[in-house]
Amino acid sequence: MADLKALSQAIIKGDQMTATKITQQAISEGVAPGTILEDGLIAGMNTIGVRFKANEVYIPEVLIAARAMKNAMAILEPKLVAAGVKPRGKALMGTVQGDLHDIGKNLVVMMLKGAGFEVMDAGVDVSPDAFVAKVRDSGAQVVGLSALLTTTMPSMEKTIAAIREAGLKAKVIIGGAPVTQEYANKIGADGYAPDAASAVDVAKSLLN
Repeated sequence: MADLKALSQAIIKGDQMTATKITQQAISEGVAPGTILEDGLIAGMNTIGVRFKANEVYIPEVLIAARAMKNAMAILEPKLVAAGVKPRGKALMGTVQGDLHDIGKNLVVMMLKGAGFEVMDAGVDVSPDAFVAKVRDSGAQVVGLSALLTTTMPSMEKTIAAIREAGLKAKVIIGGAPVTQEYANKIGADGYAPDAASAVDVAKSLLN
């Protein structure tokens, strides 16, 4: 029998070979794709998220775990689609206009994927109009705005205003080194996340 606990451990350790092997084995044994996702892959990434928040693991470990998850997902995804398993929600992530930093954004993208979200990555230096177009095209329910410079923080306010003016219902989360809860309140963001693991918790709570 495929051991889903061992699968989540392989994700935590970032052991790509074991993760793909157990995923393949579970599929061939007829384990429901949704069960493999929840009890194996998401369980592993959740543990990484908790440890990351507690400063027990750092960015390199998160990246290695996310890579193992990505490889296992490549095998599992067609089965999830065939089984009609829906993602937890749709999210769009991007770094705001004028800002080229993407490490934080990329981490949030990985953590959201690890939590079962379908994630579109808009990239860096994304204008308010481009965000509006991408939200409209993708049907994203959650939008994440990242900024690492105090000089680009006003772009967050402009982007939120543009999304609201377009009449889009997406919830907006902001984050990045200079960003605070106080600033999120001031510019009308729906949520603020101090780190990538918290971003997942905030996204989940906004969808409920």
